Amino acid sequence: MALEQGLAARFGDGRIFRASSAIPAGSLFDDKLLAAVRTSSVLIAVIGEHWAESPRLHQRGDWVRREILEAFRCAIPVIPVLVGRRTERLSAATLPTALRKLARYHSIRFDSQNVEHDLLHIGDAVVEQVPALGLAEQAGESTHSPAPGSAHNSMGDANGGPAVQAHEVTGDIGGTVIKNSHGPVNTGSGNQNHHAPHLSGDGASYVAGDQHEGGNRNTFGTGLRRQDGDR
Repeated sequence: MALEQGLAARFGDGRIFRASSAIPAGSLFDDKLLAAVRTSSVLIAVIGEHWAESPRLHQRGDWVRREILEAFRCAIPVIPVLVGRRTERLSAATLPTALRKLARYHSIRFDSQNVEHDLLHIGDAVVEQVPALGLAEQAGESTHSPAPGSAHNSMGDANGGPAVQAHEVTGDIGGTVIKNSHGPVNTGSGNQNHHAPHLSGDGASYVAGDQHEGGNRNTFGTGLRRQDGDR
């Protein structure tokens, strides 16, 4: 049913017990059922529109009756879940004497027209009764979910085309994408000029930085012409 599936999806299959799906064929039904009640942290009593009118609840051997009474005996919290909009809250006057305590428990509605909201509400009520389930739920989220603003990537072999692992990239991934560069970047062949003048031609000379040893000497033309005094 949707209630069982929703709670199992939130808390895990191993934490939800329903006799029809949890007890294997060939097992001793009564032993398994009552043992499961005794080891539970909370019992959810699913109540339909005419549930309280069923004559079976007055029979000592009725299994629904026995489950609820076992929960009472073991002081296990019980959450009555009213299925559908037409199901009325339980009245002690309509219940067998042994089950009248059930009418004193605060109930929650589960409507097929409001499944997502009601599942969340019921799950939160379960966590209030069993805080350990909430802690396990949070631990699972922190383990499997990335922190807000982070990026988690994984990639296998990429052959025959571009492969990109990135976070918040805009632009055409068929070319080169560079973001937030704080230094020289060269994405292909050729010279790299970074904050420096580009000079060309005869007689051009550029010196950057300190020159602690030696000077700067330039030679222009194809040769030196001697002066008459040097002959």
